[in-house]
Amino acid sequence: MLAFVLRRVAQAVLVMLTVGLIAFSLFTFVGDPVLFMLGQDATPEDRVRVTKLLGLDQPFYVQYANFVGRALQGDFGLSLRQVRPVSKLFVERLPATLELSFAAAFLALAAGIPMGVYTALRRNSWLAQVFLTVSLIGVSLPTFLIGILLILVFAVVLGWLPSFGRGDTIAIGWWTTGLLTASGLKSLILPAITLGLFQMTLIMRLVRSEMLEVLRTDYIKFARARGLSDRSVHFRHALKNTLVPVITIAGLQLGAIIAFAIITETVFQWPGMGLLFIQSVTVADIPVMAAYLCLIALFFVVINLVVDLLYYAVDPRLRVDRAAAAH
Repeated sequence: MLAFVLRRVAQAVLVMLTVGLIAFSLFTFVGDPVLFMLGQDATPEDRVRVTKLLGLDQPFYVQYANFVGRALQGDFGLSLRQVRPVSKLFVERLPATLELSFAAAFLALAAGIPMGVYTALRRNSWLAQVFLTVSLIGVSLPTFLIGILLILVFAVVLGWLPSFGRGDTIAIGWWTTGLLTASGLKSLILPAITLGLFQMTLIMRLVRSEMLEVLRTDYIKFARARGLSDRSVHFRHALKNTLVPVITIAGLQLGAIIAFAIITETVFQWPGMGLLFIQSVTVADIPVMAAYLCLIALFFVVINLVVDLLYYAVDPRLRVDRAAAAH
């Protein structure tokens, strides 16, 4: 187990170094940071002074090593647009993105797994056909269109929910949350549905296909032959083995939700990291773009590591295979 964890950690470090190199390359290949900071009217002396101050006169590998060292300390420099530390900007925006992402992930899991189980066990019922139709819509429609349709129906026509913003928030230390206010909860509903709908349909279809496959296996037939009830067969034996691949997909999709919340945050003007990234792209704010790339890569790496460990803990075949290989 320890060797497995160390191997995964080593791979994670290698991935982060590679992503850091790509993020650092943005400073070199996307515009001139000195020009962004000083403007067109800067004198040559000012350009030379700022170049030395930023360390841009040093070799590439030295600059990259300095970038990695500062990144490990959470220092990505100053935003070229807002002239504020990038780390502070992300600390302000991180709670909104994580709150939206986890709400969408919870919605996807809480609805997707029961819907997948139901459509597998009651394949010919009308409700199962409705669920499959909804899943087809969720997979087919792009996220921005789903968000616009939800805004049109529930905010413009019915007037039940707000169409943009995060609502009222409460500060708990450095963390801000809208989950403790009525307007914050109402503002979260539409973005969470928009962001989680595709993930919900994906999980539902995965659970359904895996459940149908498991129900055809021999050990399920033996369980029925032993006289076990349908409830025990379906939920104690079949569903338990169905969830092994679902854990992997759900973990990867959580990273995708955090990374690709950009579209949802833009549609609903949700004040998270994705909206900050889009605003930074329009003005080529390279420090913010590089920090966002590194942070999203870190989320993916950590989530993948946790998923690997859960997969190792849930699936006994992996432990048996590794033990046999060791002997």
